[in-house]
Amino acid sequence: MASLTPLAFAALGLLAEAPMHPYEMFQTMLQRREDQNVKVRPGTLYHQIGRLVDLGFAEALGTAREGNRPERTTYAITDHGRAELEAGLRRMIAEPADEYPEFQLALSHVDNLTATEAVTALRARADALRDERAGYDEAATGLQAKRLAERYWLDVSYVRDMLTAQIDWLTAAADRIASGDVPWDGPAVPDTSSHEDKEHTR
Repeated sequence: MASLTPLAFAALGLLAEAPMHPYEMFQTMLQRREDQNVKVRPGTLYHQIGRLVDLGFAEALGTAREGNRPERTTYAITDHGRAELEAGLRRMIAEPADEYPEFQLALSHVDNLTATEAVTALRARADALRDERAGYDEAATGLQAKRLAERYWLDVSYVRDMLTAQIDWLTAAADRIASGDVPWDGPAVPDTSSHEDKEHTR
C-alpha cells in the first residue's frame, strides 16, 4: 500500500464521489469542515492530486474554461485508486492508531500546577471547546439545509459529540478539584506502612 498524506487521502475520497477539479475539491472541503481534519491549502492540494495521478490512483479527464476563469482540469479516481481508498478506510476505521495528544501529556503532569491554576485552565479549555462545538453546530445546520446526505458529514457529528464528551469531563474534573473531591496536597502514594505493621502484630 502506498503511503498517502492525509490531504491526498481526503482528495481521493472526494474523487470517489464524482470527478472534480481541484478548486471544487478545495471548496467542498471547506464547506464540510474537512479543513479541521487535514491541513489544506490550494497549492498543496494541487501537488497532492498530481501525486495521485503519478501513483495511478487518479487520472485527468480533461480541461475546460468557464468565462474568464483560468482553465481547470477535472480529475477522476481510477479502479486502482478506489481499491487503495477502500483498503485505507477499512484499516483507519477499524484499527486505533498510536497518537500522542498534547492534552493527555499535560494532564499527566497537571499536579505541578496549584489546584486553582488547574481549575482555571480546565474551565478555560471547556469554554474554548464550547466555541468550537458551536462552529460544528453551525456547519451541521448548513449541511442539513443543503440536503447533503448525512453519510458525507458523519465526521462533523462525530467531532461534535466528542467535543460534548470532553466538555462534560473537563467541567466535572474542574468542579471536583475545586470542591476538594480530588485532593491536591499530600504524597503521591499514601504511606500504609504503619497500618501494615499493626496487621502483622495481630
